[in-house]
Amino acid sequence: MLFNSIEFVFFFIIVTGLYFLLPHKYRWFLLLAASCYFYMAFVPVYLLILAFTIVVDYFAGIYIENSRGHKRKLLLIASLIANIGVLAVFKYYNFINDNITHILGNFGIPNNIPYLQILLPIGLSFHTFQAMSYTIEVYRGNQPAERHFGIYSLYVMFYPQLVAGPIERPQNLLHQFYTKHKFEYNNVVSGLRLMLWGFVKKLFIADRLAIYVNAVYGNPEEHTGITLIVATVFFAFQIYCDFSGYSEIAIGSARVMGFDLMKNFNRPYLAQNISEFWKKWHISLSTWFKDYLYISLGGNRVSLPRVYLNLFIVFLISGLWHGANWTYVIWGGLNGIYLITAMMRRKYIDQYIEKIIPVNNRFIKVINILITFILICFSWIFFRAESLDDAMLIIGRVFTFSGPLFYYNPLMAYCVMAIAFLLISEILLERHGAIIWKTYNSNRFLRYSSYIVLVLIILLFGVFDGGQFIYFQF
Repeated sequence: MLFNSIEFVFFFIIVTGLYFLLPHKYRWFLLLAASCYFYMAFVPVYLLILAFTIVVDYFAGIYIENSRGHKRKLLLIASLIANIGVLAVFKYYNFINDNITHILGNFGIPNNIPYLQILLPIGLSFHTFQAMSYTIEVYRGNQPAERHFGIYSLYVMFYPQLVAGPIERPQNLLHQFYTKHKFEYNNVVSGLRLMLWGFVKKLFIADRLAIYVNAVYGNPEEHTGITLIVATVFFAFQIYCDFSGYSEIAIGSARVMGFDLMKNFNRPYLAQNISEFWKKWHISLSTWFKDYLYISLGGNRVSLPRVYLNLFIVFLISGLWHGANWTYVIWGGLNGIYLITAMMRRKYIDQYIEKIIPVNNRFIKVINILITFILICFSWIFFRAESLDDAMLIIGRVFTFSGPLFYYNPLMAYCVMAIAFLLISEILLERHGAIIWKTYNSNRFLRYSSYIVLVLIILLFGVFDGGQFIYFQF
């Protein structure tokens, strides 16, 4: 079920209403049943995949907690293999098979391994990682094994963040299903307000930008360098508004019922360097890789060259997590190189620059933000391109800076206006957030008039046939 659908509006109202009407002891069952219905609205049979991993990890958690010595590690490995195995079959089997075919073809050897005609289950990477975080935390002794099978199932399947995150840790979410949430006016208002802003990002900004981006990236050979630059910048804001919009709708819908989900985005395009960008972008995934992969590889406890290698490995795997295509792997590797270079610059160069130019110089801050944004936009080319050949074609034309703009019409003006609206909002919140929220919360007329304006923006300018969210494919 898509958040940006009429069906979800009715679903959300009914589920939330019943949640507060039911006695506390039955609420977990309502949420679990609603989450199953929510997921079955996509491809019903794929609920069986979730059921398989839930059963495996539920019992793995209990056995890990009750075991000692090497047996605990073997149980964890078995659980991880089961989860990664499901992900590998549905997401990477045909990708691996394609590469085997290509390698064998170079030697004139046919590949007789059959291809699988299967669809990737919606959000498989997200709930797989959330399930893995549970067994890892139980193994580390940071989370007691959950004995209530229904509550554990709900932890994996909680509908607001089931298909695109935020990827929660068991320490933050599991205990909340035992808490008796009362109807709290402030939670309801805050949650609905966050959902409204998420819908604005998705329907008013992301889906309108998608019209231009899809037209250009769908046929890059027909477009000039300038048009491809504009489309790449538009895509940077499209993917941000699409994914952060989903996260805010998810966090808001959970907050209405009293649940607290982690913040997933924190105005990343105002970051002054790559390291800061990755602390602000897709926070739940970035911290997941840090906590469970980077630290497991040695983290910062090893030699500096090894630290750099660990970071590069993490970003390569992050790229592969996003999709079974070499474009995603290159995107991940490129961001790894960015981060390693930034760390080296900070270690060997910045200390000398700071003696000449003050760190808090406003002009330098703006320049750093622009440089960071340009680097991120360049990497987005690989993320958005439909193939590696398309990516190289786009890069070749981008650096020519040639040709007139494509779609220089009302659509272009609309896209620029939408991005300006977003940037002004985020810059004001970044610089004067405390004052703005204090004024906003104390002025009832300002609050309600802004709600009306945002609803009208969605109704008048929103795109209601934009389809699913970008990150559903991951």
